Amino acid sequence: MHGLTDRADAAANGHNYAEALQKAIYFYETQRSGTLPESNRVEWRGDSGLRDGADVGVDLTGGWYDAGDHVKFGLPMAYSATMLAWSVVEYREGYEQAGQLEEIKDNIRWATDYFMKAHTKPNELWGQVGAGQTDHAWWGPAEVMPMDRPAFKIDASCPGSDLAGETAAALAASSIVFAADDPSYASRLLQHAKELYHFADTYRGKYSDCITDARTFYNSWSGYEDELAWGATWLYLATNDNAYLSKAIAATDAWPSTGGAYNWPFTWTHGWDNKNYGAQILLARITSGLNMPEAARFIQSAERNLDYWTVGTNGQRVRYTPGGLAWLDQWGSLRYAANAAFISFVYSDWVNDPAKKARYRDFAVSQINYILGDNPRQGSYVVGYGQNPPQHPHHRTAHGSWANSENIPASHRHTLYGAMVGGPDASDGYTDSISDYVSNEVAIDYNAAFTGALAKMNLLFGQGDEPLANFPEPEEKTDEYFVEASIKAEGPDYTEIRALLNNRSAWPAKMGDRLSFRYYLDLSEVYDAGYTVADVRVTTAYSEGAAVSQPIVVDEARRIYAVTADYSGSKLYPGGEGHYRKEVQFRISGPQGAWSAANDPSHSGLAAGTPQKSAHLPVYDAGRLVYGQEPGVLPVTVPSAPASLQAAAGQGQITLSWTASAGASFYTVKRAEADGGPYTAVAANVNGTTYTDTGLTNGKTYYYVVTAVNAAGESAASAQASAVPQAGSALPGAFTLVGTAGDAQAVLAWAASDGADSYAVQRRTGSGAFEEVAAGLTALTYTDAAAVNGTTYTYRIAASNGSGQTLSNEVTLTPTASPVGTGTLEVQYRNGGAGASGNAITPQFNLKNTGTEAIDLSQVKVRYYFTKDGNVDMSFWCDYAQIGSSNVEAAFIALNPAKGNADTVLEIGFKPGAGSLAPGAETGVIQGRFSKTNWASFDQTNDYSYDGAMTGFAAWNKVTAHIDGIKAWGIEP
Repeated sequence: MHGLTDRADAAANGHNYAEALQKAIYFYETQRSGTLPESNRVEWRGDSGLRDGADVGVDLTGGWYDAGDHVKFGLPMAYSATMLAWSVVEYREGYEQAGQLEEIKDNIRWATDYFMKAHTKPNELWGQVGAGQTDHAWWGPAEVMPMDRPAFKIDASCPGSDLAGETAAALAASSIVFAADDPSYASRLLQHAKELYHFADTYRGKYSDCITDARTFYNSWSGYEDELAWGATWLYLATNDNAYLSKAIAATDAWPSTGGAYNWPFTWTHGWDNKNYGAQILLARITSGLNMPEAARFIQSAERNLDYWTVGTNGQRVRYTPGGLAWLDQWGSLRYAANAAFISFVYSDWVNDPAKKARYRDFAVSQINYILGDNPRQGSYVVGYGQNPPQHPHHRTAHGSWANSENIPASHRHTLYGAMVGGPDASDGYTDSISDYVSNEVAIDYNAAFTGALAKMNLLFGQGDEPLANFPEPEEKTDEYFVEASIKAEGPDYTEIRALLNNRSAWPAKMGDRLSFRYYLDLSEVYDAGYTVADVRVTTAYSEGAAVSQPIVVDEARRIYAVTADYSGSKLYPGGEGHYRKEVQFRISGPQGAWSAANDPSHSGLAAGTPQKSAHLPVYDAGRLVYGQEPGVLPVTVPSAPASLQAAAGQGQITLSWTASAGASFYTVKRAEADGGPYTAVAANVNGTTYTDTGLTNGKTYYYVVTAVNAAGESAASAQASAVPQAGSALPGAFTLVGTAGDAQAVLAWAASDGADSYAVQRRTGSGAFEEVAAGLTALTYTDAAAVNGTTYTYRIAASNGSGQTLSNEVTLTPTASPVGTGTLEVQYRNGGAGASGNAITPQFNLKNTGTEAIDLSQVKVRYYFTKDGNVDMSFWCDYAQIGSSNVEAAFIALNPAKGNADTVLEIGFKPGAGSLAPGAETGVIQGRFSKTNWASFDQTNDYSYDGAMTGFAAWNKVTAHIDGIKAWGIEP
C-alpha cells in the first residue's frame, strides 16, 4: 500500500484531477439511451432505443445502457445513480471546484427522470429493457439496434425488494442533491422514493426471481435486506423521519452474521449487489450523532471492513498486487478498489481517530492514483486520460463496427473518454483487448464510486487544476457513406457497372432507408453522332433493393446526365454483412459506334475486378449529398409532372405511387380534403415514387397530387388521385423485394409481410402505369416468364389483407440475351426427409443458370439456414451429386443468433475442377445429410430454410446462393 501524507507528494505525480473528474462524468453521457437533448456533447451518439417499452404500452425511453452492451439493467443503473448522488452530497465542493457541478447534476437527472417514468404505479416498476443474451449476440452501435427489446417489471404479484429499495435510495439521495435549486423536482423524486420503498418493504422478494433474464448478468446474490436498510437510510437523510431510521436499523438485524450478533461479513466491499458496506457507514454517522446505542455495532463493522482493505482484520487482508492495487476479484478489479476507496474517504472524513483518518484516506488516495497511472504500467486505466490509456475498451458503440464484428475496424472509431476499464490481474498484468470483457469492459457501476472518489481527490489535491477547455474536441471522421464500384463488363455499345452502396455511419450511426447514389454520364459523343438520350437505355441485371432510373438530364448544354440507384425503402445500416452494404449491377447501352464511357464523370478511376471506393459516384440521403463529387453542373429545365398517380386505401392511411419524372431530384406530395383542392404539402423531399400518408380519418375522402422538384424548380402537379381510408385490421407490414433479370424472364423474391393474406405482382413497362400480372400468390417468389428481352420492366409487390395493401420497394429489371458477366443463379430445393431415425436433415438442391454466360462452380456457395437444437457438434456428408459427389464440399458457419431464427448455416461449395454451369443448364440433384454427432433427433420446424411440404423441386428464396462472395439468389434471415 502506498501512503501519501501531504499534498505536495500527491501533486508531484502530475495528475489533473479536474480533468479526470470531467471525463469520468462525460462517460455517463456516452451511455445515454432515448432522445438526446440539444446539449448532447457526444458527437458519435444519437437517439436510440426509441421504442423501448412499446411492447408493453409504456414509454421506457431514456436511462443509461449498462456497459459495452445496450441492455438497461435496473439494479446497477439505480445503484450507479445513488452513488453519484451520494458523491454530490459528500463532495459538492469538489465538483464546484472543478467546474463540474452542473454536469454531474445533469447526468443524475437523466437517470432519475427514467426511474420516475419506469415507476408506472405505486407497486409497479419496470426493471429491465432488452434481453441480455440477444443483445450481447450483436456487435454494433446503439442507434441501429435490430433486435427486439422486451421490457420486464416487478409488481405486487412478483416483487423485487432489492430493485425497488435501490431505486428508492437513488431517488431519495437525488432529492437531497436538487432540494436547494429545484425543490419542486426534489419533491417529485421524494414522493416516488417513498412509494417505491413502501412497495419494497410490503411485498418482499428478490427481483431476479421475477426478472429472470437478469440472473445471468446481475443476480441478486445478497438478497434484499441490504437494500431495505440502504433505501430507508437515504429516506431518513432526505426526510428526517425517524420511522425510516427505525426501518433501516431493523433491516440490519436480518443481515447475515457469523460468530455472534452483528458480526457481519467484512471481506468484500460496497457494490451494485451488496449495500451493507455503505449503509453501515451512513448508519454509524447517523446513530453516533443521535447518541444511539446501535452506533457501536455499525462503527465496529465498518472498521472491520476498512481494516480488511488496509492493515488487515483478524489476520485476514485483501490481496495486493506488486504494484499496490488492492485486488479483490478478477472481473472488474479496479471497480472494487474504487468502491472501497470512496467509502474509505467518506469514513475518514468522519472518524476522529487521527491514525484511522490517515490510514483510510491514504489507502483511498493510493488506489485512485494507481488507476490514474501510478502503477507498473505507468499507464492510466481511464480511456482518454493520462499516459498510455486503454485504446480498445469492450464497448460496441465506441468501437463503431459496421460489420457486426469486434475485429472490424481494427481500432476504435471513437474515444470513450472517462471510462474506467475492468483492470489488471493479481500480478498487475493487463492486455488492452476489445474481446477481454473481464479486464477491458466498462460499465456505469464501474465509474460510479470512482467518480465520487475523484471529486474528493480534487478537493484534496486539485487546487489549481482545470478541466479541459473545448472538451471534447471534434473527432477526425472517416467516410460514412460511399460506393464501391467496378467495371463488370464492357463492349462497343455498353458498359456494365457493379456497385455496392455502403452505410458505415458512426457520427452517429444512422439507419439509411432513403439512400441513393448517382452514376454521371457524358453523352456528348452520342449527340455528336446524331443520336439522343432516347437511344441510351439502362438495364438491371441484379439488385438488392435498388430501383435504377433511366438517364435524367443534369446539364443539357454539356450533355451531362445521371443514372440514379435509389434504395429508398431498403434499410442500409451498420449492422453486419447484408445490412451495411447492398449491391446493384446495371448496364448502360448506347448506339454501337457512338458509345464510350471513358468520358463519363463517374467512370473515372473504375476498373475491372474487385469493386473499389469511388468518390465519382456520389451518395445522397433523402436527396442531400453526403459523399462524393458531383460534376459541378445543375439542371437547366424543370422536371415534367409525375404521371400515373395511384392511391390505395388502408386503415387510417393511404399509399400513393407514381411514375418517375425525368430530371426529378425528389417529389412533393400535396393533399386536399375537397375535390380539386386547395392542396397542402404533407411531404417534401420524397426520394422515390411511393409515399404512405398516415394518421388519416377512416371513411373520409382525401385528394392528392404530386409534383417533381429539382434545382431548376417545381413541376406542374400530377393528375389528381383520391381514396377513402377504411377501418379494419392493420395493413400488412413493410417488406423488401429483390429481383434478377434472366433470359426472357425476371425472377422476383421478397420477404414475408407481417399480416399479409396474399401477394400480387405489379409490373410497368418504361414509364407507363403499373399493371397486375399475377394475384392471389402465397409463395414468396415469382418468375415473370412473359418478359421480353431488351424491354425494361419495373416490378413491385402488393401485400394484401382485409384492410388494404402495402407496396414493396420497386425493382427495375431488363431481361436480356446479352452476356451478363458471371451469370445468374436460381436455387431449387426440396426436402429429402429426416433419415431413418429422424436424426438427420437431408436437404436437396438443384442449381439452374438462368443467365446467358457460364458460371464457374468453384465460385459458388449455397447456404441452408437452420437452428441448432442445443450446443452440440454437427457433421455433414454428401450422399449424392449428379455432378460427382467428390466435387462437393461443405462447412458449418455460425451466424448471429439475433439474426432472425437462423443461427447456423450449412454452406455447400464446389471444389476446383467441378467445372462450369452453362447457360440454361442445371447441376442436377445435390443431396447432403447433416446430423448431430450424438445422434439425437432434429426439430426442423424452427429452421429458416426448411419446408417439409416441398417434396418436389421448386425455386426457394429461403436458401441463398453466392457467386464470388456476392449474393446472387435468395433472402437471408
